[in-house]
Amino acid sequence: MRIYNASAMSLLGHLQADFHHIMDETKAGLKYVFQTNNDYTLAITGAGHAAMEASIMNLVERGERILVCVNGMWGSRAREIAERQGCDVRVLEKSPGGYYTYDEIEQGLKEHKPSVLFIVHSESSSGICQPMDGIGALCHKHNCLIIVDTVASLGGTPFLTDEWDLDCVYTGSQKCLGAPPGIAPITFSPRAMYHHTAAINLVYALRESLALLSEEGLENSWKRHNNTIEYFWAGLEKMGLEMFVKDKAHRLPTVTSIKIPEGFPDWKAVPDYLMKNYKLEIVGGMGPTVGKVWRVGFMGHNSYTEKVDQFLRLFKEAIESVTKGHS
Repeated sequence: MRIYNASAMSLLGHLQADFHHIMDETKAGLKYVFQTNNDYTLAITGAGHAAMEASIMNLVERGERILVCVNGMWGSRAREIAERQGCDVRVLEKSPGGYYTYDEIEQGLKEHKPSVLFIVHSESSSGICQPMDGIGALCHKHNCLIIVDTVASLGGTPFLTDEWDLDCVYTGSQKCLGAPPGIAPITFSPRAMYHHTAAINLVYALRESLALLSEEGLENSWKRHNNTIEYFWAGLEKMGLEMFVKDKAHRLPTVTSIKIPEGFPDWKAVPDYLMKNYKLEIVGGMGPTVGKVWRVGFMGHNSYTEKVDQFLRLFKEAIESVTKGHS
C-alpha cells in the first residue's frame, strides 16, 4: 500500500530541487540493493528489456565482439539485440536449465576473445540461477567487460556487484523490488548520459519500494525469499510435481519452473482456470521451455508462506479440474 500511495503523490517538475532530492534518495537505495558504490547507478524509463538494450548499446560498439551466454529466453534476446546493432556476436550455448561453470566461461573467453561478456543471473524462462562468484575477475583477466541480467533475482537472492567485480548490472522494478513496471534500475559506467523528462510517479514508487527493502534489510529479504521458495518446493513435491531445474542449489528462489506432468491433457487450461476463477496469474514456459513448464513467481511482497498455502490450494484445484474435465 505504501508503494501505491507513493505513486499517487502530486507531480513535481523533473528539474525541481525537491525531485532532485527524491532522485538522490532513490539512487542511494539502488546502490544498497545492487551492493555497489558505483556513482553511475540510476533508473531509466522502460522495462528490464530497455536496460538490456541500454547496457549493450553503451558497452559494445558496432563491429566489436560480444560473447553471449544463451541458456534460455533472455540470453537469446541479448544475442538478437547485439546482432541488430551490428556487433560481432559469439555464443556459448546451453540447454534450458543448464548453467555455466567457471572453466566453461574461461574457455569461451580464451577462444573468442570478446570485448564484453553477457550473462543472465536469473534466467526466468527455465528457473536457473547462474553462479557469479569469480566471473567478473575472470573477465577482467581476459581484458573483457561483463554485463549481468538480474531482472528476476535482485533483492530476492544474494547479489554483490562490487564484491563480484561486475561492470554493468541491471534489473526490473516490478519483480523482487515490488515497484510498478516501467522503470529499470541499472549500474555501470556509461559512455554518454542524456537527461530527459523523468517518469516522476514511477520514481516515487521505486523510492518507496527501496525504503521498504532497506527497512527489512537486504539479507532478511534474501532469507525470506529463500524460506518461502523452499516451502513452496516442498508443497509441490507433496503434490507429486517435479521442478524443471533438478539441482536445488541452482534454482532461482524467485521464479519456479514446474514440469508439466507427462500426458497432461491441456497445460494452458490451468493458467486459464486460475485467472478466470481467482484472478491469479501463472504462465507457461518461454522460448525453448514453452509447453514444458508452468512458471510461478513469489517475489517482493508476494514472497510469504501464507501466499504459498493459498496458491497451492488453488493450483491443486485447477489441476484436478482440468484432469477431470478431460477424463
